[in-house]
Amino acid sequence: MRYNVLTKTLALCSALCLCLAGCQKDAAPQNGTGGEGAGEGQTTLTVGASPSPHAEILEAAKPLLEEQGIVLEIQEFTDYILPNEALEQGELDANFFQHQPYLDDFNEKNGTHLKSIGTVHFEAMGIYGGKCDDLEELKEGAQVGVPSDTTNEARALQLLADRGLITLKEGVGLEATAKDIVENPKDIQLVELEAAVLPRSLPDLDIAVINGNYALEGGVTDALLESEGAESEAAQTFANVVAVGEDDDREALQTLIDVLQSDAIKEYIGENYTTVFPAAE
Repeated sequence: MRYNVLTKTLALCSALCLCLAGCQKDAAPQNGTGGEGAGEGQTTLTVGASPSPHAEILEAAKPLLEEQGIVLEIQEFTDYILPNEALEQGELDANFFQHQPYLDDFNEKNGTHLKSIGTVHFEAMGIYGGKCDDLEELKEGAQVGVPSDTTNEARALQLLADRGLITLKEGVGLEATAKDIVENPKDIQLVELEAAVLPRSLPDLDIAVINGNYALEGGVTDALLESEGAESEAAQTFANVVAVGEDDDREALQTLIDVLQSDAIKEYIGENYTTVFPAAE
């Protein structure tokens, strides 16, 4: 049975994660575009973000940052690769779209040197119905879309396992791969696709496991069947972070994360994005 989804639904944990990456001191720009010139006493920061909800949250933060003498310019990206590449190359001052495991994996695989300066919110990954709108009626050999990147595929497999569709090797947790599937009673067929492609591929799949931001952007939130819970391991692991260059400790970036973790932005998230989780177990 589908869950009712309110307007502009996205699986967001409304509680802001107030763990900062440590006190930061003013320093000259290391890899970014920010600097004086937006006006006397003002600094410009260019931040890359997924269109929804990240760019929308940044838009809400704009006036708060302006009060602190910071002009925020938002550059939207529709994938998970280019915003990190642009940040590494100094075309951005920061980006806001990813969780820490993805950032760590990206750094390791691409030789980049990016770091988190703090977490903002949690977006639940969900199982969305395509040809099938009830998991209990999922047919033998069903095609199940999952993200192709390492960290999000592991997360998708864990959600499928939590809902009894597969069984994973004991102890693999959020490092699971398809090779760790030890039981597959419905002989489901995994279809690995780039995360951003999954929403538009949904009509061709029986079900798909989709990141919350892409579900919102793709307009498929009304097809939600199941999602990660607020108290799940994923919720503790996959909070979205603001990433910057490894040696970039500018005071303006500290102000950025302070504003994104403020009560005002917490209230904005609570008012504009409904938390969608299964009933408490």
